[in-house]
Amino acid sequence: MSYRTLLRDHRGLLGIAFLAMFSSSLGQSFFIGLFQVPISERLGLSTGEFGTAYSLVTLASGFAMLRFGPSIDWVAPRRFALTILAALLTGILLLTLSPWWLVGLLGLGLVRLCGQGMMSHLGNTLAGREFTALRGRALGLVGLGLMLGETLLPPMVAALLVWFGWRELWWSLGAVIALAWMLMLIGAPWPPSPRSRRDQQAIDDGPRPFREARFWRLLPLLMVLPVTMTGLFIYQAQLTEAMDSSLAIYSLALTGMGLAKLPGALLGGHWVDRLGPVRLARLYLLPFALALLLAITLGGHLAVLALMTGGGLAMGAQESIATSLLVRLWGAEHLGAVRATLSAAMVFSTGIAPAILGMALDLGASFSLVLVGMLALLVGSWLLAQPVLGSPEARGAGC
Repeated sequence: MSYRTLLRDHRGLLGIAFLAMFSSSLGQSFFIGLFQVPISERLGLSTGEFGTAYSLVTLASGFAMLRFGPSIDWVAPRRFALTILAALLTGILLLTLSPWWLVGLLGLGLVRLCGQGMMSHLGNTLAGREFTALRGRALGLVGLGLMLGETLLPPMVAALLVWFGWRELWWSLGAVIALAWMLMLIGAPWPPSPRSRRDQQAIDDGPRPFREARFWRLLPLLMVLPVTMTGLFIYQAQLTEAMDSSLAIYSLALTGMGLAKLPGALLGGHWVDRLGPVRLARLYLLPFALALLLAITLGGHLAVLALMTGGGLAMGAQESIATSLLVRLWGAEHLGAVRATLSAAMVFSTGIAPAILGMALDLGASFSLVLVGMLALLVGSWLLAQPVLGSPEARGAGC
């Protein structure tokens, strides 16, 4: 079945998941970073204090994901969406209206949890659970929602800030997203609840990923890309200096990364359906590994362009592969719990990784050495995951 046929036959469900992914943009770092200065001024925080508070809020949202994320396995998706939408809008109001910094940070935490965390969790879990043979393609299409946000929102915000204050802009975007959700809540064909919360035995017997060795062996493979790319984003100045490049080239490379995500998502979803998530899990990091090798050996403008493009290709494909792999190993009925655990682990790691990388640079490590460490981490993660990818569960029953 082609993407066109998939859209024709399942546009309602895909629309729900796509809107969830787009809505998650309001809680993503790329969007909040556009308002870092006015938010800091509003809350009376210095740049360093804001950074510390942001890290703490992000870590807190990771713990909250562990607590609330699994509920999508028994709560009706329509009610789940309405709840997190209400919490997201409440967070926006607290962040933009509260005169007290602590309440403002609570609002920021709600935006992070319900935007980056719960909205993307809803979109990916719905697509991963409700589709079977077409799961890869569905996840690829749904992932375009976040890519649209990453592409559309930064230039739109820059243009609208000429006429609007930052708070009015937040309110306007929140109102537009709320209206879109109201239309979707009323008119879209929502799937039923997977099972009742009263089915306590099924819940108690569900997976506990943190207690399973196979989860820990697989986790580094799924985290290495967001961890390393976060480091490249945060320390872009050191990267361009070490590669003898410039921030202008880096900005161009970011555009290339955004463009590379599109074929990464669509081709990745197609190949997951044709080749299976296990085979793709062994291959999808190859473009980024080659880019790291190129940057280490050659440097220059080409290195920066290669890192962002190779990273974009792999990032576009990752969600289709990761979610399909989780379904293969733990089953669709437990996808919410396993995805919530993976999401929380990623939040923790991406919150801690910049600090570790910063300490390495402060101790005198060159950025070229940092890139060598990233490549070694990638190779080690790949090797660690091979026993899980080669297990009967991964190779066996279809998903």
